[in-house]
Amino acid sequence: MNNRISFRLAMLEDAEALLELTLRAYAPIRELGIHFAAATADLDLVKKNVLNNACYVMLRDDVIIATASLRMPWGQQPGPFGVPHLWWFATDPATSQKGDGSAFLHWLETAVVKDQLKTPYLSLGTADNHPWLIEMYERRGYVRSGSADLGKGHLTIYLKKTILPHLINKSNT
Repeated sequence: MNNRISFRLAMLEDAEALLELTLRAYAPIRELGIHFAAATADLDLVKKNVLNNACYVMLRDDVIIATASLRMPWGQQPGPFGVPHLWWFATDPATSQKGDGSAFLHWLETAVVKDQLKTPYLSLGTADNHPWLIEMYERRGYVRSGSADLGKGHLTIYLKKTILPHLINKSNT
């Protein structure tokens, strides 16, 4: 193995590998009793995600080690701010301390959101009762920007990160 890292859009053929990765990565979420769709995903939900969102994968030597999706404002599940909304972010727990998640998130923010989509913000949502996710995203430059009770047993905290500040409409922030 040469530790070659690559990124691409997920394909339907990746669905089984994505499901296995997701269920392993979200095991701690299930143990916390937090209701994220990805935590109890099945093969049909994975396929729906791949078909309806921009689902990306990070590979090491052609093996998927991370996945994340962008829900678009025009899609079936838009985020709250009219910009791409990050969700279903999972990294392989076997490599979780190697910086793969940070590298993948950085790639999504720059190569996709900034360079391809040219979007001023990226948003995400997480559970208010998760013990460390909000703080982790805040350390990465995300700012709390709202909340909602989506009926999942927790308050969803929305965060957004400025990606291209010169595109921000100052009267609409």
